[in-house]
Amino acid sequence: MQFSTLAHLHYSRLTKYRHLVTLTLHAYRRAMLVPISVLILVLFLLVLLLGAWAYCGLSVLAAVTYLRQPSAADSASNEPISVLKPLAGLDEGLEENLRTFFEQDYSAFELVFAVREISDPCIEVVERLRAQHPAIPSRLIITGEPPYPHAKVYSLSRMLMEARHDLVVMSDSDIRVGRDFLTTISSEFAAGEIALATCPYRAVAGASFWSKVEALGMNTSFWQGVLTARMIDGMKFAVGPTIVARKKALDAVGGIDSVRNYLAEDFELGRAVANSGGRVVLSSYVIEHRIGSEPLGKNFAHRNRWVRTSRRSRPWGYIGQIFTFPVPVAALLCAIMPAWWPLLIMTLVIRYASAWMTAHVVLGAPLNFLLLPCEDALGFAFWIAGFFGSTIAWRGRVYRIDRRGRAVGLAE
Repeated sequence: MQFSTLAHLHYSRLTKYRHLVTLTLHAYRRAMLVPISVLILVLFLLVLLLGAWAYCGLSVLAAVTYLRQPSAADSASNEPISVLKPLAGLDEGLEENLRTFFEQDYSAFELVFAVREISDPCIEVVERLRAQHPAIPSRLIITGEPPYPHAKVYSLSRMLMEARHDLVVMSDSDIRVGRDFLTTISSEFAAGEIALATCPYRAVAGASFWSKVEALGMNTSFWQGVLTARMIDGMKFAVGPTIVARKKALDAVGGIDSVRNYLAEDFELGRAVANSGGRVVLSSYVIEHRIGSEPLGKNFAHRNRWVRTSRRSRPWGYIGQIFTFPVPVAALLCAIMPAWWPLLIMTLVIRYASAWMTAHVVLGAPLNFLLLPCEDALGFAFWIAGFFGSTIAWRGRVYRIDRRGRAVGLAE
């Protein structure tokens, strides 16, 4: 009886193993029917997908690392600060954006504004706010036409010459902050020998669909990349529309004019300060970046300018961005191998989790799960497009971008 039972058990196992071997052989035969080029492509995409999964995990770890950085709350400071605001035209929400800087709960600061010409309509907004806040030291500079293409850098250069204090905040017109912004910034600089700080931003979309999609990409993919780079190699660059720096650190790299030919002047300025030995950090204060409501044409034009400039500024980093697109890679893989559709579901879960960590937990931004695949597909398309062409349309003119990200010549 025992022998019969044992024999039956071995027969069942043999049948099971034979079935598995048969399935394996069938799978192998089916694979052999697929051209070798397709098999290589599948293997390549699978490697990319695994790398993208790993990157998503790293971005979550990077977010946790950023959130755990020591607080500077105990390093109280009342160091005087100069806030520099280059302006051009009437941005959407401009008055409310500027008002938040006038209403800082900080006693020692000044506001310096710069516009190109006296006819600029933003001057009326500035003068109205200055009249409403007479106790806040503020000035308006008319710069005239810049002698080089980068008008923003020229405005900052003029304002830096007028700024009374060593600690300066260089902030774009589409930025909105809380009342504690300057208090937090001064505390961070008092806590350590910091030369330059980048303020992370939460992109706030306007009414247009394309604005919402772009804001989603900024709050997820873009900042995942920044946080991961910070964790792996430290802050050896600066990004974003608000940078805080010491004037002596800027002077040590040749002043703000040293980046006048770079479209990504913020990135290059941070890199120059880091290369000179200055400490560059990512601030703990998250600002609001009001990106407005550009229609499709203008939105696509500036995104195209962005990717072409990025590719030229950091070519190897740009190639590595392939790992930031797990959903498009998984979709391509499943298009070739439809039976692998569970990989796409798993990829969506991983992508959503990592995006939520950066957008919601770190930046405090809402995450639209329905729009995220759309942004991923659009971002992937722009990333591919960034490998082609070296000219950009910028401020009504067309420029060629050289291999260092500089606008070096007018393309007629």
